[in-house]
Amino acid sequence: MTTINDPTVVAEVTDLYLKYEDALSNNNLEVMDSLFWDAPEVVRFGITENLYGGDEVRNFRQNRPNPKIEREISNLKVVTFEKDTATVTLEFRRIINGVERFGRQSQTWYRFTEGWKVVSAHVSLLPV
Repeated sequence: MTTINDPTVVAEVTDLYLKYEDALSNNNLEVMDSLFWDAPEVVRFGITENLYGGDEVRNFRQNRPNPKIEREISNLKVVTFEKDTATVTLEFRRIINGVERFGRQSQTWYRFTEGWKVVSAHVSLLPV
């Protein structure tokens, strides 16, 4: 039987996600890079970009036109499967060019021998 939502694993991934959110809002590239899997298989689908591989993800972050992401998150959900796999989903609210926008984000995390890493991510905005 698969163990779903072991409280210890949920707390561990939640803490890591909050570390990622803080790094995102403060444009801490070192922390964001450390939490993403640095491999050709990693995928990040963003609001305007499709990124394949750690190099593309890193290059996007380094050249982002508005590097500080200010947003309010809600409905943060962490679901874990056994001790090594997790999903993180949330909704967010941002002001973009003076317009209130709502979006959502999902990430798949996997625990490698060197620790937890995001292996897939998706960010999208809802239509205005």
